Amino acid sequence: MRKIHLAASLAVFFCLFIAENALFAQADRWQQKVNYKMDVKVDAENNRFSGMQRLDYWNNSPDTLKVLYYHLQWNAFQPGSMMDMRSQELGKKLIRGRADWDQRVRDRISNLKPNEIGFQEVKNLRVNGQLQKTTAYETILKVELAKPILPKSKALIELDFEAQVPVQIRRSGRDNAEGVRFSMAQWYPKLAEYDLQGWHPTPYVAREFYGIWGDFEVNITIDKNYVIGGTGYLQNPHEIGHGYEKYSPLPFKPTQGNTLTWKFKAPNVHDFVWAADPGYVHNSKQVRKGLVLHSFYTIDTAALTTQFNAMPARMRQGTSLNTYINNYKTQWDSVLELASKALPFIDKHYGEYPYKQYSFIQGGDGGMEYPMATLLKGAGEGVVIHEWMHSWYQMILGTNESLYPWMDEGFTSFAESNVQNYLHESKDSFPHLGAYNAYIALSKSDFNEPLTTHSDHYSSNSAYSTNAYSKGEVFMEQLGYIVGAPVRDSILLKYFQTWKFKHPNVNDLIRLAENESGIQLDWYKDFFVNTTKTIDYGIDSLWDEGGKMKIRLRNAGTMPMPIDISLEFKDGSRETAYIPQYLMFGSKQNEEPSIKRTVGEPWKWTHPTHVISIDRKLLDLKKIEIDPTKRMADNERRNNKLELTW
Repeated sequence: MRKIHLAASLAVFFCLFIAENALFAQADRWQQKVNYKMDVKVDAENNRFSGMQRLDYWNNSPDTLKVLYYHLQWNAFQPGSMMDMRSQELGKKLIRGRADWDQRVRDRISNLKPNEIGFQEVKNLRVNGQLQKTTAYETILKVELAKPILPKSKALIELDFEAQVPVQIRRSGRDNAEGVRFSMAQWYPKLAEYDLQGWHPTPYVAREFYGIWGDFEVNITIDKNYVIGGTGYLQNPHEIGHGYEKYSPLPFKPTQGNTLTWKFKAPNVHDFVWAADPGYVHNSKQVRKGLVLHSFYTIDTAALTTQFNAMPARMRQGTSLNTYINNYKTQWDSVLELASKALPFIDKHYGEYPYKQYSFIQGGDGGMEYPMATLLKGAGEGVVIHEWMHSWYQMILGTNESLYPWMDEGFTSFAESNVQNYLHESKDSFPHLGAYNAYIALSKSDFNEPLTTHSDHYSSNSAYSTNAYSKGEVFMEQLGYIVGAPVRDSILLKYFQTWKFKHPNVNDLIRLAENESGIQLDWYKDFFVNTTKTIDYGIDSLWDEGGKMKIRLRNAGTMPMPIDISLEFKDGSRETAYIPQYLMFGSKQNEEPSIKRTVGEPWKWTHPTHVISIDRKLLDLKKIEIDPTKRMADNERRNNKLELTW
């Protein structure tokens, strides 16, 4: 018997197990519904507007509601706000030698002047005609109902509101870095969501959003030289013009006066965004029957010059200001072509986009997604595709981003990587490598936290970003390793078709994945989502016994996984071996059916080592490797491969 021993040390990590609130996985569970009707008048010169809101609210829950909660998110843009203090406190923390604050926010809120702050004020809030008691808690308005809203009943809520548009610091505001006048996100009093876990009056501190499905009817009156793009279908394009009239069956008939009233309707969305600028170039393209894509951008030479000069010298090297501005315009002019090229792949792999339009709008502080639209700073391929893919994982599925940011950002990043790989004709054999590297670096650090952490409650911006984007992307690619990539792809499509417009949570995804794959996956959620336990498998020993080769592997990590093994022999042949993870109570199909695969006994997670037999002689072996596709997020790959030189 010939034997090679490769000892592997076992690193033990002790992590807190953080349990999540369990929700029943049922696609037909109740959810609230709300219809908004709003009339808004904009004082563009003074950066203010006033509005009236009429809201039909269906309490489809079995609960009697004694209070309501509204979001007043622009109140975050005032010195001393929760967003201001949170950013400044995180800025005191150094991560790899750098201040941990959001570079867009930093301490900018603390320096806002009275005419630069944002505010939202609600007046005369009435429920079924009766005036209600309200208390503002900065970005949350509490309404103490004089008469409760009974289960399975409808209430009419009416209110007046006034607002001042803040200088853009985070997502919304005026006069962004590229010169766009108004980026109107989080601009109206928005009723908070009530679901199986109760109310979600999440203060606006930094992160993401959660809203109620419903229909929006929004009328915006503004100076007639402004062009608007955003959520919803324009109902009066024949009166508005500005490039919309070509999709109207009525002849263009401009209105008289100094203002225009833009009338929008948006069915079955959970938010409404719009942006406005006098200099917007409006492009549009019908990409398939029933779907028109729009883009809106402006060339503000002064703003772009300031942006160019603020770039690090290494980024400006070899590029003139004129080239920068021309490239910028070219990117925007090619957005619709890029999107139309990507759409067939997206529809096929992630589900068909259900609305009649989508708009790419200059006006962001980076990129931020909303129903039927995104606000962008620049129009690079990555940010365009990423923000558009949010339409699938946030605007149509509508997961609670505060609780499950990784199910939105991570799955969006997963799809973005695949779409870009498609656009570049699959030049990258593993487009998710960057996400794996970022997650593994975080998992080895002192500031790692589990995916169950509320998005606002992370102890560092760095951990939030890596978990939400990178670990979420790894979750989905690694799911393909566990159940097989084709099965994972069918899971994604079924997930979209089953849960669109229904606010799914992690348990809904896991149950659906189990039904599609025939494999138990609760352990995957328990280890990879609920804890910070990590994966580390290694080759321990090889030997001959009874005419067969024996392979002993060691689990030196704290999370169990199924194991793929690649075997290359001196005669040029190749085989694979597969060890199911015991808690799966099943196994994936052979992903390479043309290659012989040996399936071993399931590996029980309680056992640190496991042996599999291969019907070949050890002396025939040239190379052995655990997880050759590198889809398993193994923290230490140096013990995964052995090349023999005998």
